[in-house]
Amino acid sequence: MAYDILICDDEKDIVNALKIYLSQENNYILHVAYNGKEALEILKQEKIDLLLLDIMMPEMDGIEAMTKLREQYNLPVILLTAKSEDTDKILGLNLGADDYITKPFNPMEVLARVKSQLRRYTKLGSVAPVSSTQYQCGNIFLDNSEKIVTIDGEQVNLTPTEYAILLFLMQSPNKVFSPSEIYTAIRGELPYGAEGTIAVHIRHLREKIEINPAEPRYLKAVWGQGYKLERGGSI
Repeated sequence: MAYDILICDDEKDIVNALKIYLSQENNYILHVAYNGKEALEILKQEKIDLLLLDIMMPEMDGIEAMTKLREQYNLPVILLTAKSEDTDKILGLNLGADDYITKPFNPMEVLARVKSQLRRYTKLGSVAPVSSTQYQCGNIFLDNSEKIVTIDGEQVNLTPTEYAILLFLMQSPNKVFSPSEIYTAIRGELPYGAEGTIAVHIRHLREKIEINPAEPRYLKAVWGQGYKLERGGSI
């Protein structure tokens, strides 16, 4: 199976380097954009499976592009960031980015993170029990065969990472998982310190499934241990 990957960065040297890294995989079809506007136009024209998105760009930066694309698309997005862009990195994750890679790039890390995101995107819920593809906790309903989540019958638009976290927690209601365990379960790889991003995704997920994210009914934090999804959503 071939995957269409869009690389969006205003620096041509970085785009060319990423093309070289990703060309090592014979099943990647590469597309290129040099600002957020160009990326959004390509998304309208092509079926893109993954987006590598720089934050600092002219005309339309990565943050604005993230805001607009999440109104329509659920594809995985990996931010390309500099170490000095930590604030924008967190903002991008809050807006629905799935992961980030810090410049300068390690070619093996780029390939590993792209493969990880594509694996989850195309096989979301592969660990679900064969006998069941539907899960319910209180008024949250998840149909894994259709990849749909509803709250009180209203469909909720989740990113691939948010969906994977919710599915994982719904499969074991009331059980507490550490951020590292959640990261490993949804990525299929060890976190190596990156499990801190789970907190950002959890916060964003709460904003979509909780009436009051500040006082969550379902997605609870257990101090010093991790997170759990409470069956029935007791307060």
